[in-house]
Amino acid sequence: MSGAAPPRLTGGMFALMVAALIAATMTTGLMAGVFGLYQHTVMAGLAGTDDRTFIGAFQALDRAIINPWFMFSFGGALLFTAVAAFLNPSPWVFAALGLYLVVFVITVAVNVPLNDALKAAGPPDSLADPAAVRAAFNEARWTAWNLVRTLATTTAFGFLCWALVARGKLG
Repeated sequence: MSGAAPPRLTGGMFALMVAALIAATMTTGLMAGVFGLYQHTVMAGLAGTDDRTFIGAFQALDRAIINPWFMFSFGGALLFTAVAAFLNPSPWVFAALGLYLVVFVITVAVNVPLNDALKAAGPPDSLADPAAVRAAFNEARWTAWNLVRTLATTTAFGFLCWALVARGKLG
């Protein structure tokens, strides 16, 4: 991707643009790490457990991940990348924004509803048929869409890193 060089900025606008680009890169990188860790470690580790253990562990992880650090990174990646795209109209930043928007939609439309359905099943010790609950959760679907999130967020992170490099060359 190439395009016309962004205009040179001075003073406060330059500092704001660079700060937004750095914040976008950092939060997107954090989210790439979260999604990647779930992909290659958490879900792989849980896959070998019995149904009650899987349900209980996943429910606990899902409750724990809703915290200020995660919410700041998850929402911040979208917000900071949008601000960076507005202040620095680079094709790399726009591509990163598009990819992260896809990740955001997948999370809200696929992964969160699956998580919520598993939580709604109740405590694993009270389930009459934990195998049916686990099957209804559909690990394969959750993991497949998480792989898409992992690849898209990692690519967006790379694009933002490159936007920082390009911005550094332009001053």
